[in-house]
Amino acid sequence: KPKLTIEPSVSMGQYTNFVSIAHNYTEVLFDFGRTLPGRTDIPIVSRLIMTPFHAKQLVKALNHNIRLYEQKFGAITDPPVEQGVPSIDGENAN
Repeated sequence: KPKLTIEPSVSMGQYTNFVSIAHNYTEVLFDFGRTLPGRTDIPIVSRLIMTPFHAKQLVKALNHNIRLYEQKFGAITDPPVEQGVPSIDGENAN
């Protein structure tokens, strides 16, 4: 198993509450952003690009980890529609 290392410049992470996903035949592109009260634009804080195969592996890993999270902490529920929480591509989650 490979040993993971993290560069100091990325070790603090980036908070994100929005993702826009696009793809072509060879790549899947993820633009992660942060919605802010009172702003109409969404600043993109990180862009990740991966192959469709790796994107599918990411989906499997996310599903696995969400199942583990919900087993430990309970079901993740959607916020009420009136909160207007952006989701993928800026559409409301509900």
